[in-house]
Amino acid sequence: MNSVQTRSAEKALSGGTWLIVCGAMLYSILTVTPLMAEHTAEEWDWTAPILPLVVDAAVVIVVKLDDVLARLGGHGGRWPVVLRWMTGLMTLALNTADSALKKDLVGVAVHSVAPLLLIVTSETSLAYRRALAAAVAALEEKERAERERREQVARECAERAQAQAREEREHAAQLERERREHEAALAREAAEREERRWREEQERQAAREAAERAERERREREREQRERERERAEREAAERREREAAERAERERREQREREEQAERERAALLARGPAAGKLPEAEARAIVAAAFTAGLSVRQAAELCGWSVGWVSSRYAEHRSPAAGGADLAIASR
Repeated sequence: MNSVQTRSAEKALSGGTWLIVCGAMLYSILTVTPLMAEHTAEEWDWTAPILPLVVDAAVVIVVKLDDVLARLGGHGGRWPVVLRWMTGLMTLALNTADSALKKDLVGVAVHSVAPLLLIVTSETSLAYRRALAAAVAALEEKERAERERREQVARECAERAQAQAREEREHAAQLERERREHEAALAREAAEREERRWREEQERQAAREAAERAERERREREREQRERERERAEREAAERREREAAERAERERREQREREEQAERERAALLARGPAAGKLPEAEARAIVAAAFTAGLSVRQAAELCGWSVGWVSSRYAEHRSPAAGGADLAIASR
């Protein structure tokens, strides 16, 4: 049984119960009023309908409060049972008294139909409501477990994606370091080969090219100095870029954490306002429903907080559960 079928059953039960209660009240008033008029002084005949109205009002109170307690999963104790049976027996006695006094057994049987139907309907509707409340609670627990399972799967997927992205970044950094080391090794080998050729040339032309050799040595030192300075500058730039990237990532994580904390405070503030005194504006109601959905509150609790109907809140919950609408409503709630 889904939530739609449960709500339909509740409506059918409530409508049938109130139809029987109202019919029994009307029948009781029409039946008991002449009896009370016969046993009341003539100047007080106008008070004859008061007693059946009082008894039937007690029946209405019992049926209504039993309905509310059954929806909330509560139990009023033995006094509601006493009141329910006392009002039922009083209605039965008042309806059959006139026929009993006249020793009309057929009249007693006919006039006892409505009170007995009212008594049995009250007990049966209470049992049905408790069973429906238990079924609704079990259905909500099942939906909550399914929602937690989906959230756990989503978290695991996100963690795997983050780990894969981190491994890819580390691999790229390792390749970049190896490339720089390889280039530096090639540069050193080239410099060593050049220096060997230069020494061999100097040995062959030591006397003739002394001045030229000195000039070449000076240029070579300058070139090596520039190369070292260039490499040092590149290393410093790379380190600076890495520091800036790390600082930027840390800043983004801190800002994300602050946004999440702010959204959590806003949701807590919305939920801490308590039941709404009336029907709130739709934008504010949607924000409260989104916060209640994130906090794992039931549909009925969310409806009490925003003042809208349970059906409307259930539709918003359904939108939050769908992948297409979830992001948009959560964004509304965070604002």
